[in-house]
Amino acid sequence: MIRVAICDDHQIVRAGFKQIFSATDEFEVVAEAGTGREALDIARREVCDVLMLDIAMPDQSGIDTLRTIRQGQPDLPVLILSGYPAQQYAVNLFKMGANGYLNKECEADELMTAVRTVFQGRRYVNATVGELLAQTLDRDPNTALHMELSDREFQVFLRLARGETVSDIGVALSLSIKTVSTYRTRVMEKMGMQSNSDLTYYAMKNNLLE
Repeated sequence: MIRVAICDDHQIVRAGFKQIFSATDEFEVVAEAGTGREALDIARREVCDVLMLDIAMPDQSGIDTLRTIRQGQPDLPVLILSGYPAQQYAVNLFKMGANGYLNKECEADELMTAVRTVFQGRRYVNATVGELLAQTLDRDPNTALHMELSDREFQVFLRLARGETVSDIGVALSLSIKTVSTYRTRVMEKMGMQSNSDLTYYAMKNNLLE
């Protein structure tokens, strides 16, 4: 039996996923979380075989939560479930260590296949995400700029785009101001931006702000 933890801030969404898994004896939902910190607690207690994680979580985003999980529980399979189109986050989340990425509107069969796949130690990549990953390998000129960022650069980029200061980011991510400033410089160079306002405009245009 595969022990699953469902981390999503909407109770009705968690209930829907639980209903899907209850249709078979192959899965057991052993924990639920409605916030990023609750998801971290589940990961640290090592009570599940697969952790399903939403991107838009209160108190701490799924992106920051994934990064923290990877630092403490590098082998825990994490399946990202999001309401956002794959091109917005999927590639960056795989760089950060996600084992799979699914849109919340996926069919029940695909969800169960994805959970089985990451439980077996493999990555679940559907056709849409596979095409995006191929574009990054081929350096497709149409690849979105944010997909070129490293996982930490992507974290810093999103926080800058939301208007957080370098000092705020340093406190949130436990980094020195100098280190955050270095990441900011790299983000600006890679994306060809000149200011934080440019980053905010880009993030809004590409629907990256929650």
